[in-house]
Amino acid sequence: MRPLDGTRILDFTHVLAGPFATRVLGDLGADVVKVNSASRTNTNAPGSPYYVMWNRNKRALALDMSRDEARGVCRRLCAKADVVIDNFTVGVLDRWGVGYDSVREENPGVIYVQMSGMGSVGPWSNFVTYAPTIHALAGLTYLTSVPGREDIGIGFSYNDHQAGLHGAVAILAALEARRATGQGQRVDLSQFEVGVNAVGPALLDYFANGRAAEPGGNRLPWDEAAPHGCFPCGGATSEHPADERWVAIACMTDAHWEGLRKVMGDPEWSRDPSLATAAGRLARERDVEAGVGAWTSGLDSTEVMERCQAAGVPAGVVQTGVDLVEHDPQLARSRFLREIEDPHPTAGTTHADRLPIYFERTPCDRYERTREIGEDNAAVLAEWLGMPATEVRDGEDAGYLT
Repeated sequence: MRPLDGTRILDFTHVLAGPFATRVLGDLGADVVKVNSASRTNTNAPGSPYYVMWNRNKRALALDMSRDEARGVCRRLCAKADVVIDNFTVGVLDRWGVGYDSVREENPGVIYVQMSGMGSVGPWSNFVTYAPTIHALAGLTYLTSVPGREDIGIGFSYNDHQAGLHGAVAILAALEARRATGQGQRVDLSQFEVGVNAVGPALLDYFANGRAAEPGGNRLPWDEAAPHGCFPCGGATSEHPADERWVAIACMTDAHWEGLRKVMGDPEWSRDPSLATAAGRLARERDVEAGVGAWTSGLDSTEVMERCQAAGVPAGVVQTGVDLVEHDPQLARSRFLREIEDPHPTAGTTHADRLPIYFERTPCDRYERTREIGEDNAAVLAEWLGMPATEVRDGEDAGYLT
């Protein structure tokens, strides 16, 4: 048994943020039914990396929502669902006739989660958004850049993951509230506001001190810590930047600095009394970084990390994908990355990064491959609606269950 066994979720989400939310819930045992159509492709195509990655542990139902027959089936499914979730622009489910205000009359316990880019109200509520635009609008692009290059920002869909986690928590909270009240509710989640929430310290600094935050690269904007950054190491297999080896070292206290000095062999430059405090090291940050970099550059990055950690100095290898999959002993020990037994029909062998939560009594260690569009039509419609297989085949032949 898993924590959410028996919970029914009708999933209209696409791309990353919404599917990540429902993937977490599927990993926890919920019966997540992914609603899709052969007419919706690109990132929703079953063979696309996004679709394969974010839609494991779900069942796949095909509904062509441009058809009245499919909308009728969908309404019946919504009447049986615990949760209905989408991350379309505002109003799509309402236009299909399966919005919250309509469905709650038949299913007062249903929970509707709308996790649009900007939320359901406001002058930007109809904006079409993806992670790069949310990052830019929320200030994340600017604040995670380096001085002089404010256009760099985050190199992956960070806010999509954060919005997905917020969506999963919102659903769990709404389910808990329903236990107390017996009533469902509508949940409105703004992915934009999730991003702004992540820059909270910068906002606080502005409100309290009137100081606008600036990109700082690896330097901490509000704490005195030095050295604090990434340093080059030996072992590069070529001159290509992708083969460079680096290690991150973060001396958050003067004790960390003393430990690093010993690990480095207490070089003469590090004995300068002006470097005994964080303020002093920050005043000579370039000299300190040059000295630490000269030491690390002749060593293997893993060796630097292990020697620092043994001395109580926070350090970590800047790992590549190859490192994570082939060399990381911690992930190997926990079997964090594993092969899914059932090959995907088009992608072949696929892998799962396991849910990073370990339940003692209700383990969540079942990982099933992403399903093809409509692969579970018969099973889902029989279990949720009692629909005979012949009726399902008729719907598929007629084209509204495709």
